[in-house]
Order: sequence, then structure tokens, then C-alpha cells
Amino acid sequence: MAEQKVIFTGVEPASKVFVRSVKGSFRNFKTAMLLLAYSVYFLLPWLRWDRISGPDQAVLFDLDARLFYIFGLVMHPQDVVWLTGFLIIAAYLLFFITGVLGRVWCGYFCFHTLWLDTYMFIERLVQGERPARVRLSKQGWGLEKIAKLSLTFFLYLLVAFVTGFTFVLYWGNAPEMFKGFFHGELDSAAYITTLILTASTFMLAGFAREQLCKAVCPYARFQAAMFDRDTLIIAYDEKRGEADNGRAKPSKENKTRQQRQQNRIGDCVDCGFCVQVCPTGIDIRNGIQNECISCGLCIDACNQIMSNLGWPKGLIRYTSEREVSMGIRPKYFKPKNIGYALAFFGGSFWLAWNMAHQDPMDMSIRKIRKPMYVQLSDGRFQNSYELKVNNKTQNSVDLGLVVEGLKQAEVDLGRLKRLTLKPEQTLTVLVRIKHEAISHSNGQQPFEFVLVPKNIVFDPIRDSALFYTPKY
Repeated sequence: MAEQKVIFTGVEPASKVFVRSVKGSFRNFKTAMLLLAYSVYFLLPWLRWDRISGPDQAVLFDLDARLFYIFGLVMHPQDVVWLTGFLIIAAYLLFFITGVLGRVWCGYFCFHTLWLDTYMFIERLVQGERPARVRLSKQGWGLEKIAKLSLTFFLYLLVAFVTGFTFVLYWGNAPEMFKGFFHGELDSAAYITTLILTASTFMLAGFAREQLCKAVCPYARFQAAMFDRDTLIIAYDEKRGEADNGRAKPSKENKTRQQRQQNRIGDCVDCGFCVQVCPTGIDIRNGIQNECISCGLCIDACNQIMSNLGWPKGLIRYTSEREVSMGIRPKYFKPKNIGYALAFFGGSFWLAWNMAHQDPMDMSIRKIRKPMYVQLSDGRFQNSYELKVNNKTQNSVDLGLVVEGLKQAEVDLGRLKRLTLKPEQTLTVLVRIKHEAISHSNGQQPFEFVLVPKNIVFDPIRDSALFYTPKY
């Protein structure tokens, strides 16, 4: 097989791409991923989840309470490290997949690809198959063209609106927000967010289309740094398709495969089907191109033509540069890919362990420094601290507060007789510690605040602090 050439065409003047439909295994997989993604995105806000405390929505991002509910997991503001860890893990997964399987993310899972697929389905539903859409675009303005384009744009807007509105439902109780939205009862942020997402979805999927992948998305540009000779790509078998005398349409002299081989003509019948089904409008026969999103639709198209002719499939297929040029199977287990995999699994294990072993409560101490200390009439010194306690459990918790490291210190909670936190409650308390100065002190005496649970069982929560006195 001849070595494939890599072509980076840059940004060319945009021309509308009329994509033809195709049947095949890769098209079926793309459709399955689209239905799965849509089912998760559009139905998840309506899924209920029973909790002892908190909303009964399975996934809800409650900004007022500063809590994120994701099924059985509750994320607090101090758990933002989980989000950081998740993003790092996702990046390593993307690097690993790209290094092994190429741009399959773009072809099957990218949000823009999914919504663009839907908009192309709307076009076919309203305007017909590719020849009908090409004819409609060329004909003059009339009742038929206005009616079909109006219906197309209306359905575009409807999908865009449902997309934006569904996003808003994740930030509140979905049934209540659904009712309040259409009665004008929600905050302006809900309407502004819906408007922005509706407009962006409508413009990007309806008009920018493949130009977003070719000229805007940075992934197409930096993917070359993750590709190597063993990365899976979609490639055209130039040796088989072109032979010595190039490709040619079937004729009386080269209709059968045997005739074409005798005339040294390749198996490619130059039907253009692979170009017509490409969402970005490229010709895969020109070599590997950064506009290719590895969706596999050109493989379905070519295999369909080969099957109709009774010839072997695989003229266009998933392969690697090493296999194309040398006929050697790719090597997936390379140090780079192993490193990505180890980083991914290591990060995933750490994140899962951290979530499973999160503390039921956390505490933070802030020393009030004005004044640093106060001397009382009995000779003792008083330090003030701001104690912030966060209950992460689904139960009410009674706590006792003691200090360790300061013998015979007095803990003053003011008017509070005891510390009681409701489920998911955060409580801020002013604590005054009264203690005698220790001789030979440098003015700083370390000690610990200890929160001891009284009505449920978990280990005491500790945090260190300093008690300030004059230097002796």
C-alpha cells in the first residue's frame, strides 16, 4: 500500500455542504450515541431521587445553597477539588483515546457533532435528500422555498430552545421551574441563559455547522501532537483504489473487477459517495486531513458501493499510518499511551477513594486579630476565633466543642448552649477562649479545637490554632 500523504488545507472560503444520508454500522453507532446523549441530557432533570434531606431531583446544581446534588453524591464548595480532578482525568482520557483511536470523540461524542446531526436530520425531513436540497438552494424564491426554509428554521429554533431551557432546569427543581418559566416567575438569569444558549445553538449548529470544526475548534489543530504512526485513522487504500491508471467510472470495457485489474484501473469507481456523506465536505481520497472528524460515514458509503458491486469492502477503512505505508499492524501499547492510561486510572482511583472517604463534617478556624488578645480583670487572657462548621451528612448533628493543648482553658460560645447543625447546614460561631499566660512563652501557644459528635458516630473533627499572649 502506498504511503498516505497528510494534507493541512487551512481555512478555505466557506461553501454550503449538502450532506447525503447513508446506512451502515458507523451510521448506526452515531445514531445510538446521539439517542443516548439526548436521553441523558433532556431526561435527567426530570429524574427523581429520594433523599433524607435536600431536593428530590437526581441531578441539581443549587447555587442558593451552594450545593451540587448528583444522585447519591452531594458536593460542597470545599469539594471543588473533585471538579478539578474530574477535568484532569477527562483530559487524560481524551489524550489516551486520541493517541490510540484518533478523533473518535469528534465523530461520535462531541456536543456540536450531536446537535449538527440533528439539524441535518431536520433538513432531510423537511427539504428531502441531498439532490432535492441542492435543487431547492438553487431555485428562485417562491412559495415552496419560503415554506420549507421557514419550517426548517422553526424546527432549528425549537431544538435550540429546548436545549437552552433544559440546561436551566439543572439549576432548580425542574417541575417548578418549568411552570414558573412560562408564567414569568423566574429570575432574569434563567431567561438570559435560555436566550444565550438558544441563540448559540441555533447559529452554531444551523449556520456555522462544519466551519466550527474546521476553523474554530482548537482540537483539530493540537491533535497532531497526540498522533503517531500507530494512531487509528480513516484512510483510503490508494494502491487498491488507484492501481496504475487511476480511478475510473464503470464502463463497458472496465465494468467487472477482473476487467479493471487487466486494464490496471483501481477499484474506486469515482462515484463521489464518500464525499457527499462527509459532514465536513472533504474528500478522504486526498489523504489524511485535519478536517476529518473520524465519523466513519465515508467507510459506510464506500462499503455500500463495494457490496453493490460484489467487490471486497475496506477500500476506505480505519487503519494506521504504519499499516498504510508498511503493512504492519499498529502498536497500541506504547510508553505514551501506557502513561496516559496509568494517569487516567490512577486519577480515577484517587477521585473515587476521595469521594467514598469524605469526612462527614469539616471545620475551619479564623483568628480574629483585632485585638490579638484581651487581658481580663482576673488576669487571664482572651482570644476570639471564628469557627465555621459544615455538616455534610443527611442527619442533624449535636456537637461538643473542646480544646486540647490549653489546660483549664474556658470555652465561651456566647448565647449558644450547644452546637446543633441541621442536615447540609453550615454554621458560623464566634468562640472566645480564656486562658492564663504561660511563663517563658514566646506569645504563641499552639492548641487544637476538637468537635465531638454526641448523637451519631464518627471520629472527632480537629483543627489547629494559636493562642496569643504577651511575650514573657
